[in-house]
Amino acid sequence: MTDDFQSDECSTPFNADANCRPKENCSSRDSSARDWATQWLVALPVYNEVDYVDEVLDQVLMHAGRILVIDDGSSDGTSEKLRARQAEDPKRISVIHHGKNRGYGAALQSAFKYTLEHDFAGVVTLDCDGQHQPHRIPRFIEAAKSADIVSGSRYLKKYEGDDEPPQERMFINRRITADINERLGFSLTDAFCGFKAYRSNALKAMQITDEGYAMPLELWVQAAAAGLSVMEVPVPLIYLDLDRSFGGSLDHAETRLKYYNQVLDDALDTVREQGRLPETLAKKINPA
Repeated sequence: MTDDFQSDECSTPFNADANCRPKENCSSRDSSARDWATQWLVALPVYNEVDYVDEVLDQVLMHAGRILVIDDGSSDGTSEKLRARQAEDPKRISVIHHGKNRGYGAALQSAFKYTLEHDFAGVVTLDCDGQHQPHRIPRFIEAAKSADIVSGSRYLKKYEGDDEPPQERMFINRRITADINERLGFSLTDAFCGFKAYRSNALKAMQITDEGYAMPLELWVQAAAAGLSVMEVPVPLIYLDLDRSFGGSLDHAETRLKYYNQVLDDALDTVREQGRLPETLAKKINPA
């Protein structure tokens, strides 16, 4: 169900010449790739990113035709900046404002709904805190020709200049990723990376309800239950905000790990009750 795609990404959107022979066929392939890319939306969930939002938007605009920003109740001036940017380029930039901070999962749910309502072929999601590099967007869109979900991984490849992740975050990521692989039959290396591409058929097949940071765990359960294909692509390991808060008690590592495990258990219970567990997963969860 899962392919680990280990080659590097292209920094330019559609350089087909190097891989297309004979040369006269390259223009048609290049045109096809561009047509595919124009059908995609790029979505950025944002909460209090006043220091990064302008620069990230400038970079994303270089690699995306349509951008949706989900302002999840920002109170630091981000909302005002987004209104100004939308007014400057209304054909390319759309903004959804949540009246209050609802959570990372809620922001992505708004992005998924918008993607389907506006008939995009899919959506690329990336964070607006400078940790994801927008020039990699075309690689995700291209990879989505071969998979329902393309997920970034910070552990597939070592990049020069990679940051050292906070030890507790890396421990939790590895622990939860291993658990997901064992319970769902995936071969993931990074369960939490927010840099992803989703085909619209994948969004239609999943029922995402979690509104918080644990939303990716529900997503993997839903993907497994729907039999979706998954591909990982490598991305650099960048940490700019080592003091990011997960909210209240979730800032405590043990509490956060316990919460993530509970979300995973609940998501599995939900698809089991709905009769949506593939037989192989049902045997793992309910061994004879």
